[in-house]
Amino acid sequence: MRIELTSEPGDPARPNEDYTSVALPASGQGGSLVVLDGVTPPPSDDGCLHSVPWFTARLGGALLELSGSRRDMAVRDILAAAVARTADLHRATCDLSHPRTPQATVVLARWDAERVEHLVLSDSVLLVEDPAGTVTALVDDRLDRVPRASLASAAVADATVRNREGGFFTAAADPAVADKAVTGTLARADVRALAAMTDGVTRWVETFREGDWADLFALVRKEGPEATVARVRALEDADARARAYLRRSKTHDDATLVYVEL
Repeated sequence: MRIELTSEPGDPARPNEDYTSVALPASGQGGSLVVLDGVTPPPSDDGCLHSVPWFTARLGGALLELSGSRRDMAVRDILAAAVARTADLHRATCDLSHPRTPQATVVLARWDAERVEHLVLSDSVLLVEDPAGTVTALVDDRLDRVPRASLASAAVADATVRNREGGFFTAAADPAVADKAVTGTLARADVRALAAMTDGVTRWVETFREGDWADLFALVRKEGPEATVARVRALEDADARARAYLRRSKTHDDATLVYVEL
């Protein structure tokens, strides 16, 4: 089994709000991966004493622990339990009803000898390659379907489209969000490799149009996660002045990528 991962902050002066981890049980019969992209709040009160990295570390840790120790739980139930556990850690001190309470996108994949389960919430992506080399992108595309005008103002987005029907969903403090996640199960024999990534990496496809998902997967396989992120950074630097890609809210974003060959 080949496992490679990297996570790089968009700005070295700021904490990385992404989270990633991979676990392999002692039995050697399976494993799991977790990738989170913490949602950066605007410079205003979010009702919470804790930072986004504090939140992603605890939510990610709970997801990894439960996905390994509770093989009887479905991935949706694991997300619900992890969100509830994390909320309980700061419910007494923070306003968890605030629309900007710490939150994150989620990718969770778990495999054993028979199957590969997946869960995707919001705009992080899981790529799956089958034995024939076909790459499928498992995505939650609700954010892409929200009119761009609705996202122009952070305050408007909070009030009208974030964690609301007709908008998009992230993992925050309500365990019910697990029901909104994109989930599924594939036969282990039908999966050769996985690549999970935050939107700091998916810019290679979605923003800079350097290729499609299969091209990105081939790049990751050939050069590895660290080199792939370096290629994204080079594209960002080249566009920093021209800003031809106006949908970018910042020059660099936190970028996290995990590659697993089963």
